[in-house]
Amino acid sequence: MTSSTSSTTTPGGLARFNTLEEPAARAALHELCASTAWAHTLLTGRPYATGDDLFAQSDAAMADLTDADLAEAMAGHPPIGRPKPGDPTSSREQRGMAGASDELKAEMLELNLEYQERFGHVFLICATGLTGEQMRDALKERIGNTPAQEREIVRTELGRINRIRLAPLVEEDASA
Repeated sequence: MTSSTSSTTTPGGLARFNTLEEPAARAALHELCASTAWAHTLLTGRPYATGDDLFAQSDAAMADLTDADLAEAMAGHPPIGRPKPGDPTSSREQRGMAGASDELKAEMLELNLEYQERFGHVFLICATGLTGEQMRDALKERIGNTPAQEREIVRTELGRINRIRLAPLVEEDASA
């Protein structure tokens, strides 16, 4: 699938991803995003010469997700302030809530429930680098959106999350 030329120019992790058997590659992608359609699009685009090529394919896949595909992807994300136990990715991404006051955590729980009731899914935001207060403020702002507006914001946020999550797969050393 890859030539000796591409293995010298393709980052180690990306070269490894390009040559993974489909079930292993699908499993790796599913750990990053729960959307079957997104993973399928990334799998059919292999091999990738560069990380930018993979990111572009991810962006294109996000743009093509149906409402049902977005719902499937969102189902893999825990509510802000309540990362999945034993999930280091969720905990790392939601680090801004780790030191939040009990008052802020309680407010986020209340706002999350209100958001879920309004939109039928978890509040999704690319939380990497955000403080608890920034996440709360974004939630407060977005709760007034229409479902169509929110769906497009969720699509954008999910795309940002997927890019962050894909980066280590691209950069990881082939010997790792």
